[in-house]
Amino acid sequence: MAIGLAGKKAIVKEVNDVASNALAVTVAEYRGIEVADMTALRKKAREQGVFVKVVRNTLAKRAFEGTQFEDMSEALKGPLVYGFSLDAPGASARLFKDFAKENKNLQVTALSIGNGIMGPEKLDAVASLPTRDEALAKLLATFKAPVSKFVRTVNEVPAKFVRTLAAIKDAK
Repeated sequence: MAIGLAGKKAIVKEVNDVASNALAVTVAEYRGIEVADMTALRKKAREQGVFVKVVRNTLAKRAFEGTQFEDMSEALKGPLVYGFSLDAPGASARLFKDFAKENKNLQVTALSIGNGIMGPEKLDAVASLPTRDEALAKLLATFKAPVSKFVRTVNEVPAKFVRTLAAIKDAK
């Protein structure tokens, strides 16, 4: 069934709104994936804060106009599913990478974090990006490390003195 002009405009507006707020986009070819598997992918995407949409490439090119993903238009060939990371930059790449382990028919073709298109060889690097909570935890650990090392160093002086006294006492 053909989509009318009003339906196409609604799809372009929806994808444009999501792309404008997204941190990253991952594009994958889904040829040969069964409906039940796509439903499972969409369910996992909702749980992880990723917007997944199958859109005609011509509509996606129009939707990407005026967003940071405008340069993705050259990679839009074939039947594609789009994953937009809304919370963490690596969320959509991680989702597609994990799903591709179970289903070999999903093939990531391109991804982008902000401006600049990347090929599928960068999938592992982008998927390994930390989430916001992980990044904050690493930052806090970095801030905490010098203070805790200083406290251990200061505490070592009286501890060494006590061990020396205990050794002298044991010797006598």
